[in-house]
Amino acid sequence: MKKTTFIALITLLVCGNMFAQQEKGIIGYNNWLNPWTEFKPNKANYSKPTQILSGNITKNTKLFKRDIYLLLGDVFVTDSTTLTIEPGTIIIGDFKTKGSLVISNGSKIIAEGTSTDPIIFTSSRSVKKPGDWGGLFILGNAPINTFGSEAALNYGLRSSVANAISYGGKNPDSNSGILKYVRIEFAGKRTKDYGYFNALTLAAVGQETIVENIMVSYCQGNSFNIVGGKLILDQMVSYKSSGNDYKFNHGTQVWISNSLAIRSPYVSGADISRCLFVSDYDVKDDTDFDREQTFVTATNLTLINLSSDLKNDTKLGLVNEAIYLGEDVSFSIDTSVISGFNPAVILDDKIIINNESLSQMKFTRTYFNNCIGNIFRKDFSNNDDLENWYGSRSFDNVYSKGPDSETFINANDNSRPDFRLRINRIIASNDLIDDED
Repeated sequence: MKKTTFIALITLLVCGNMFAQQEKGIIGYNNWLNPWTEFKPNKANYSKPTQILSGNITKNTKLFKRDIYLLLGDVFVTDSTTLTIEPGTIIIGDFKTKGSLVISNGSKIIAEGTSTDPIIFTSSRSVKKPGDWGGLFILGNAPINTFGSEAALNYGLRSSVANAISYGGKNPDSNSGILKYVRIEFAGKRTKDYGYFNALTLAAVGQETIVENIMVSYCQGNSFNIVGGKLILDQMVSYKSSGNDYKFNHGTQVWISNSLAIRSPYVSGADISRCLFVSDYDVKDDTDFDREQTFVTATNLTLINLSSDLKNDTKLGLVNEAIYLGEDVSFSIDTSVISGFNPAVILDDKIIINNESLSQMKFTRTYFNNCIGNIFRKDFSNNDDLENWYGSRSFDNVYSKGPDSETFINANDNSRPDFRLRINRIIASNDLIDDED
């Protein structure tokens, strides 16, 4: 049963245009997942590294497709330097030294792959596992909502350059470069004193930075960790990560669209993890409420839990909510699918349910499918008021208990896209099954 469910969903995600009768993908007639994504990265074999990246990169540098690069320890791009990465380049994070790449505040990364030649960050090990290496950090000088204009990463990263791990400033339009058609695999190494790394951390990154077509798979920490800043994220993929798929915090202003989060209850970590974790702060007293607070607008998202037996997996504590909303955040989601969670959404128990708070949390034209509850408050047994509020016809949401193969949203007019999640054929092939499944 588990294999059949997995085959069906991967067929949907990877093979959207394979058959003439296949209807639209996540948005539009073209499947934007083809051909740059990879749902079986553990099958890929790469040659041995030919170049080593270590220490500080202090002058403009270009990485070429003809070489394979090894990130040895903490690698920093500093001193207003630009690191350019050619399409098709492979960069391997060293397992023993938790290889990581940090683009310091004031420097840039130009990693612009193509749909046929993506840039790949992956593990140095022959048998790849989640948490094999550190991750990618981009630090900018856009605003954060903590007191003081700057903060510092707290991951144990070390550099001989002063302020190499600091981020934050006053320029929401700042430019940290380009990330486009990039895959990040098996990142999120755990450290003794600082916990898990994240695959991609964007800290105080400004909106002139281009972040599109990024796939994170099998991360031990969070796939995407967005700290402050102001960003437009388009066509993101988070696949089977142990941590949160998308974490937004510290006053981030984000517009995320046409993106996926595919979770498996069988690879999640010990802590509760969600597709979207939306928070405004870690410590409220450290927050400057005269600044912008966390604001997330999401459109055309697909959030799926790959559970073969939702009822039993929920009883075992393996299935959690898809979205967590903390106090003092603004959030909206539109034309999206949330399928197979317990429940779909959890609101923090500190949120007071009144007209003001409800106006800051908008759920419209969204398909809540096969969830054990839809929109709940944490630790509240009676959530009928929220269920009825968001279930009213004015929001145009749908509550359903159907299989994913029949989940779809069909627009009623031409002013919005026809957004569907639908499978018309299942390929019974073991090639679509990961070894871990």
